[in-house]
Amino acid sequence: MTSLVEVGKKPRRTLQIPRLGPLWLALPGVIFLLLFLIWPSLRIFSLSLFDRSGAFSFSAFARFFGSGVYNRVLLNTFNIAFWTTAWCLVLGYPLAYWLAGLSKRSQQILSLVVLLSFWSSTLVKNFTWLILLGRNGFAESVMQALGFSSVHFLFNRSIVIFAMVHTLLPLAVVTMLPVMNQLDRRLTLAAATLGADRAQAFWRVFFIQSMRGVAAAGLLVFISSLGFFITPTFLGSPREMMLGQMIIMQINELQNWQLGSALAVVLVLAALISCIVYNLIFGLSSLAGESQHVPSSRSRLLRRLGLWLVNSLALLASMWMRLYDNSVGRILRINMLGIYACFTLMVLLFPVLAVIPMSFTNASFLTFPPQGFSLKWFEVWFNSPLWVGATIRSFGIGIVVGLVTCALGAMAALSVSRSQSRVRGWLFFLFLLPMMIPSIVIAIALFYFAAQLGLVATNTGIAIGHVVIALPMVFVILLTTFQGHDWRLDHAAATLGASKWQVLRRITLPSIKGGLAAAFVIGFLTSFEELTVALFMGGGMKTTIPKQMWDDILLQVSPTLAAASTMVLLVVIVLFAAMQMVKPRSKRVSS
Repeated sequence: MTSLVEVGKKPRRTLQIPRLGPLWLALPGVIFLLLFLIWPSLRIFSLSLFDRSGAFSFSAFARFFGSGVYNRVLLNTFNIAFWTTAWCLVLGYPLAYWLAGLSKRSQQILSLVVLLSFWSSTLVKNFTWLILLGRNGFAESVMQALGFSSVHFLFNRSIVIFAMVHTLLPLAVVTMLPVMNQLDRRLTLAAATLGADRAQAFWRVFFIQSMRGVAAAGLLVFISSLGFFITPTFLGSPREMMLGQMIIMQINELQNWQLGSALAVVLVLAALISCIVYNLIFGLSSLAGESQHVPSSRSRLLRRLGLWLVNSLALLASMWMRLYDNSVGRILRINMLGIYACFTLMVLLFPVLAVIPMSFTNASFLTFPPQGFSLKWFEVWFNSPLWVGATIRSFGIGIVVGLVTCALGAMAALSVSRSQSRVRGWLFFLFLLPMMIPSIVIAIALFYFAAQLGLVATNTGIAIGHVVIALPMVFVILLTTFQGHDWRLDHAAATLGASKWQVLRRITLPSIKGGLAAAFVIGFLTSFEELTVALFMGGGMKTTIPKQMWDDILLQVSPTLAAASTMVLLVVIVLFAAMQMVKPRSKRVSS
């Protein structure tokens, strides 16, 4: 009887809680970015719409788009960013192609040269160019020795673009190189066996497949160029002023938050439009090395136009190659690509290494070649409370940033790599968002928000800003690491009786520790050499090494600056050496 009653009862309805699985691991990073990136950015947007009296107004945008001065600055910014991106792609592609064709060992060694230039401080490189290209400097002396008189290199648009290309060219190379390494070179050999010459095999097979890396490099370089202010400040004239400089002037000097915020909104919109166009064609997931799925109808027209352009280039290159082979090629058998690549690597390294001998000068001013030999400027650096304090603070904040970004990035990368939910696409976009917003916008947004929390002029405030800036690159590195890990090994160990801790300690960590080490180094170096956030969040009281360098260049350029730059370079080299020592071990364990 009881069983009949129980059978007749209706089953209770239980509340169905959606199972997000590993996506919950990304929650700390999501909360952090919502609190210190999204909310401050929205506050900056609201500031651009309200005047000082609190009334709703579009006056800042009307002033920006109505005045000739602001229009010129806007056109300058896009013009310089466009040409910087174009030259980085044109000059960087042959270098990345050459590196991709080398043996694995040679590629790793020479890639370190590119990475050393990439992670060397932008401030140091621009300061070195200021010395080398200045009046009566090394470059002017060489030109006069060759018979050229009254040659001036500085304070014009050409040198600004040159220095920005020099700074961002390594970024383009390291973005394109992994994509080229994934391509199957046998396809070009197959094209050759089917009758295609070298030019046609390259343009119609290899180049088309590598376009995903080219577009990703162009996107990152263009967005980075939009927010540049160090290079035009040191090497340009007022005619080369960019939006980043004007934002700093409006907020720091004129205290005009409405107009400064409006300028920041324009920068963000330009960056987001670039990202939207890239996403429609290639998909943002390709930035992490994932292949794009079936192209949508929205991008097919652009793809067809691109194929027509590539085929035209292939035809022209094929004609030029036949003329070259029938004339000069018969006499001279020169590896022009290798010569170009070696020359480009030397140019990338020259300002990085030129600062070393300048730090040992005996003179009280900076010249190249240096005059005499002395260690006194290192003594001045060690005995200066300002420099020592800035150095200790940079190390402390850098270590904290490296650890925090590794923790947040590892949990987020693990959740995205292991989840099959549609939410993972939004998470991927959120964790890449700080890379898509110019750093100058992030800095002023955090500065305004931190001022209300009392975090300005604190180490905590600087560290928070550096975590926001460094998190996307750490996330991408760890996402690639987790995607490359064979999770079947973990399942096999678990079925054989290993506990979760044993699986983590003996299987997972040995396989991914190389990626974790690289992620920590990237997070540390991003913080250690970051200037923009420190410029605002330091409040003029808490200085890091880049901030102290900035103040020294603006107030007085002394060889102490070169000594500090040498120490920064030494830190970068030591960290890269340590990262390379960890990498082979992880490969041996995983194999």
